[in-house]
Amino acid sequence: MLRRTVFDSLSFAFLFCSLTVALFVTNEEQLLNLGMDLVFVVLFLAVGAGVATLLRKIQVQTLGGVLFGAHQTSDTNSWYRSFWGWQLVVLLVVSMAVAFVKTDFSLIELLDQNGFAGAVRLFKGLFNPNWEVLPRAVLNIIETVFMAFLATMIAIPFAFVLSFACAKNIMRGPVAYPVYLVLRTVLNVTRSIEALIWAIIFSVWVGIGPFAGMLALMIHSVASLAKQYSEMVEAVEDGPIEAIESTGAGKVQTVWYAIVPQVVLPYISFTVYRWDINVRMATVIGMVGGGGIGTMLIQYQGQAMWREVGCIIVVIAIVVWALDLASAHIREALK
Repeated sequence: MLRRTVFDSLSFAFLFCSLTVALFVTNEEQLLNLGMDLVFVVLFLAVGAGVATLLRKIQVQTLGGVLFGAHQTSDTNSWYRSFWGWQLVVLLVVSMAVAFVKTDFSLIELLDQNGFAGAVRLFKGLFNPNWEVLPRAVLNIIETVFMAFLATMIAIPFAFVLSFACAKNIMRGPVAYPVYLVLRTVLNVTRSIEALIWAIIFSVWVGIGPFAGMLALMIHSVASLAKQYSEMVEAVEDGPIEAIESTGAGKVQTVWYAIVPQVVLPYISFTVYRWDINVRMATVIGMVGGGGIGTMLIQYQGQAMWREVGCIIVVIAIVVWALDLASAHIREALK
């Protein structure tokens, strides 16, 4: 019930806010008053909550009710004859309209002759690589692969331990549950900060180079793996847990003998996939001083040396394809 009300309140508030901005805001300068913006946000949320509550009381099936299974009605009409169907359509249309406006979408600029000619020159360089930089590109891609590998290996033990402390079915009780909430919050915040930002932070902290990139990938990997691992822990069967607990085993023994055997293979599969992700991310964070082939790429790109960029892209594509293929086979073998 709560999730339905929250979802509907937010969706209606978004619709009312978008409509108000479209009708009454003529330039972005009007939105720079933070205090007034906050007042309007609270007002829109209150109106949205009021509408959602009213619809729930008169037993109208909303999109929130359909998504979260709350307050099912006997209405058998097609979706386009129902309130929730039109709510979904309007929400998507308004979201698309806002997206077009905020991204300055323009077919005119996309089809502009001068811009298209510049893109043609760029692609000519990319498809005619300068193979003289290949040895250096190979050395840098090796550095990138091992940077991702080390980041993943260091992240595994931290994520493994944290995964059990972030699983709701384990962290029960007046002391354990607050710890669970704090850890979940910290990991969610850490994961919400992109590895690119972490690379900038560590580039300032330890200096530009692969060490900064490795630390950025490691921090992000710990948060991501801990979340994936904990979700696997929460999905384990209760039978083995109850059997081990019935023998008088403690919390640690229960985790080790009842839960770990159920999650070890999915853990390995997620870890291999994470290394695959880290290799691809490493090529990006190198652009902000994280070392590896990304740094080399941004140097040539900044000088518009597109033939050299083409060679680097070929090397990246081959390595990423090979690692993706290898990780897919490994994950398949673990199933």
